This record gives sequence, C-alpha cells and structure tokens, in this order.
Amino acid sequence: MKTIPDSWTRRLAQHEDRVFLVLTLLIGAVVGLVVVAFIVLTGNLGARMYPPGGSPWRRLLVPVAGALATGYLLSRYFPYARGSGIPQTKAALFAREGQIKLRTVLGKFFCCSTSLASGIALGREGPSVQVGAGIASVLGRRIGLGPERVKALIPVGASAAVAAAFNTPIAGVLFALEEIMGDMNAPVLGSVVLSSATAWIVLHLLLGDEPLFHVPAYQLIHGVEFAMYAVLGVLGGLVSAGFVKLLLGLRAWFLRQPKWTEWFQPVAGGLLVGIMGWFVPESLGIGYRYVGDALNGNMALKAMALLLAMRLFGTAVCYASGNAGGIFGPALFIGATLGGTVGSIAHAAFPHHIAFAGAYALVGMGTAFAGIVRVPMTSVIMIFEVTRDYSIIVPLMISNLISFFISRRLQPEAIYEALSRQDGIHLPASGAHAGHSAPRVAQAMRSDDQAIEPQAAIAEALSHIHSLAVNAWPVSDGKQLLGMVTASQLESAAADGAAHGTVSQILAPLPKGHLDAEDFPHVHPDQSLDLALQRMGDMHLDALPVVSRANVREILGVITLPDVLRAYGIRSS
Repeated sequence: MKTIPDSWTRRLAQHEDRVFLVLTLLIGAVVGLVVVAFIVLTGNLGARMYPPGGSPWRRLLVPVAGALATGYLLSRYFPYARGSGIPQTKAALFAREGQIKLRTVLGKFFCCSTSLASGIALGREGPSVQVGAGIASVLGRRIGLGPERVKALIPVGASAAVAAAFNTPIAGVLFALEEIMGDMNAPVLGSVVLSSATAWIVLHLLLGDEPLFHVPAYQLIHGVEFAMYAVLGVLGGLVSAGFVKLLLGLRAWFLRQPKWTEWFQPVAGGLLVGIMGWFVPESLGIGYRYVGDALNGNMALKAMALLLAMRLFGTAVCYASGNAGGIFGPALFIGATLGGTVGSIAHAAFPHHIAFAGAYALVGMGTAFAGIVRVPMTSVIMIFEVTRDYSIIVPLMISNLISFFISRRLQPEAIYEALSRQDGIHLPASGAHAGHSAPRVAQAMRSDDQAIEPQAAIAEALSHIHSLAVNAWPVSDGKQLLGMVTASQLESAAADGAAHGTVSQILAPLPKGHLDAEDFPHVHPDQSLDLALQRMGDMHLDALPVVSRANVREILGVITLPDVLRAYGIRSS
C-alpha cells in the first residue's frame, strides 16, 4: 500500500467524522452492488452447470470438479477465503487490526461463486459478510484511516452485506451488533444502520422489491399450537447442537491430516453431495427453491425428512473439508425441513388444532438459525422481515429461545468461536466487549522485553523474579512464548545444585495444539483487569503472559498483580 502524504493525514484528522460518514454511504452502496453481482453470478453459473434436462452425470461430476478447482485456488492463493467468512471477519476485527486483504475479498467472491454454482451444499450469506467487511477494510485503509477507525468499519460492511443478501435491513443491523461486535450498544450503531439501509436501497433498485421467500399468511388455529412450537424449539435445539458437534468434529479430523492434502480435501464434500445429488437432485446447492416449497406446504413429509438428513451431513462435510461457503443458508434449509416435518406429523395427528406444515417450516427456519448461529434476536427479526407478518413473532420467540438455550447447554461454545479456536485464534465471547469502560489489560501490562530467555542460568532467573517481587515469570525466545517458570521451581533446582544450569532444563513445555486459559494461564490485551485478577487467583500466580488473539503463542507483554493494583489506584507496599 502506498504511503499516505502527511498533508492528507492532517486534513483527514481534521474532518475524520465527515469522511467516516461519506465512507459509510460508499461502503453500503458498493457492498450492495457486489452482493447483487454475487446473487446474479451464482444463479447464472448454476443454470449453465445444470441446464434443464441435463444428463445425470453432471450431478456427480460437477460438484467434484468445482471442489477440486476451488480447493487448489484456496490452498495456493486464497488461504483466508475458506469456510463461511464470519470467523475470519471477527478475527480481522479483534486480532488483526481490521485488516482484510483485497486478495481475500476477490478470492472469496470468485471461489464461493464457483463452489455454490457447482452444487456444494453451503450458503452465500456468510461469504457476503466477509466480502462486505473486506471492502470496508480495504477502502478505510486506502484513504489512510487509523486502525481503530478501520476496525469500526468492519461491522459497517458486515451489516450492509446481510441487508442485501437476505433483503433484511433490520436483521443486518442486529447481526452486525449481536454477532460481529458482540455488543448491542456499540458506538458504531448509527453507521451500521446507515450502511444497511444504503445496501438495501441498492438491492431494491437493481433486483426489485422481492422478498427472499414468498409465504402465505400465518394463522394461529388453536392455543395448543404454542405447545407444539415449544416442541419444535426442543427438537431444533437438539438438531442444532448435533449439527455443530458433527461439523466441528469432522473439521478437526480434516485439520489433523497432512498439510499437503489440504488442496484436495474439499473434494470429499464435492463427492458426497455429488453422490447424494445423483439420487436426489434437490440436495444440491443452496436449495432456496425447495425451502420455498416447504414454506408453502408443497413438499411431502418423506421428502422433507430425507432432505433434512442429507443437508445436515452434506453441509457438515462440505464445510469441514474446506470448501468456500457459509452455514446461514444451510441453517435455514435445515430449519425449514425440520419444521415442515414436525408440522406435517402434528397436522396429521391433530388436523383441527394444528396449522398447515408451512407455518412450522417458517418458524423452524428461525429455530435452526438461533440454535446454530446463536443470534436469537437476529433470527426473530430476520424471519419477521422475510414474511412481513407480525403475527408470527410470538411462536418464533417461543421456539427460537428454547432452541437457543438447549443448543447452548449441549454445545457451550458457539460455532464461530469454536471454528476460530480450531484455527488458533481466540475470539472474545459474545458480549465480552459490552463493558467498554472497564479497565483493560492493555492499559496496565508491561512490555515483554523483560521475559526470561531459555538459555538464562537458573540463579540469574531466580534473581530476576525476586527483583520483580513476583512468584512466576514467562519464558520466551524472542516473541515466541515457551512457558512459565515459578520461583519455587527455580529455588528447588538451585537447592539441588543446578544453580548454574539453564531455565530450559526445568521448563515444562507448553501443551501441544490449541491453548485455552485452562490449559495454560494467559490473558489478551483487550480483556478486563478483573479477569486477569481472577485468573491470577485461580492459578495462584501474581504474573501472567499477555498474548495475541491471532497467535496464543506470541507474547505481547506481562501483567502482574502490582500492575493491576496500580491501575485501580492501589499502591502495593
């Protein structure tokens, strides 16, 4: 990126608020255009790959060929364009100073378009979020905004993408705040609303005022239906938790495979959906047409149950094997077929008390979305915007919240946080940034230049710890954290006559794989001092390493008990 002239930087600082406002409008318009292009491109490519009356062999070979081609491109050129894009977007916000490269944006757009058009059982909305956030990041950095302002643009681009992809401007705002930011009171609320509205206007100007799904008016027949919607919520929570566990387990298995297999791993997903598509063509692709059939009661019970099972396994394997595509669309597909199945059975058993299956398919969409994606507010408003029927709200709330709580109980870690952790990135839990006024570790931590080196003598390390008046200190080789050594360990080694030995001889190596706070005590710069104090107490340590969210083994500094006390205005003796 070219260096920004000093004169431009000064003018930008003087009018930064105005520039940010104009940039918000520009991002909304550009993201709206790109999402429209995404929709049109995937539709046209899909029509060419699967022309009416095409040979059955296409349903087997096209997904395999698409997965093979995109797998090579993703492995060779676009490593950050795999999957849905939501974890990568959150990683950019919380761990990478808001940076999403233009290469990633382009790779996500074209690889995902190819994957979806070839019949891979994933969705386009999650990738749209990464593309939208990436456009915001690229534009912000190009004009010279600072890291904090660039980070503030990430939810702006994300909200515009959801608004255009789903034709739901309010849900776009809620998703950006509830999932991306994890803070419903984020200070960028105004910009998020503005970008969402702008993208929605662009969508309507180009594609017209067409809802994502056409559904008949909802009507509650009998009060007993509320109990049936509660049953749907229970089943939705169970199915959602099972789907997430299956996807995470399969992805963990693929990640354990040799690195050289990465480029053709997506073929596993392409082959599975190809085999399923050979026998059941409805199992291929995004499948919104068949979601519409379920919503309007035009699909048989057996067909919905079969497609439910196929989509569960097909999406899990396609995502876990590394294809480009999201889980928003599959979540809606799973929910519609689950709800339709439950509604069909209930209506057959109690025809005078239970509405037609389409109403349950509609509620089921929100139920699965709330259970899988873990955004209960967004899921309720999204279905309301899709149907434009307020009477569906109460059944949605009942079913969605039950599904959300059951899914969270059975699978405590949300899917996007779990996916990021598998990639070695530790994202904050939803809502973790709500208390912006609380003191943060970054305000009190020390630089890591005082870390003990592994070649240091035990006597020297012990003297260093005593001089700091702490009972433990991190050991690092440059920026690489190797572990923690305690004063008691050093004293014990010195008493055994090893005072002239090196720290590396007594250092317990860090656990292999992904490091959690339970495996190895640490904190991140954006976490609260309260949390640092709690972890010190739990581990009986008065010093903790401060590590990067993008790489837990990269040490950024050290936080000590006296540092925490000073930050709260308490002077230790």
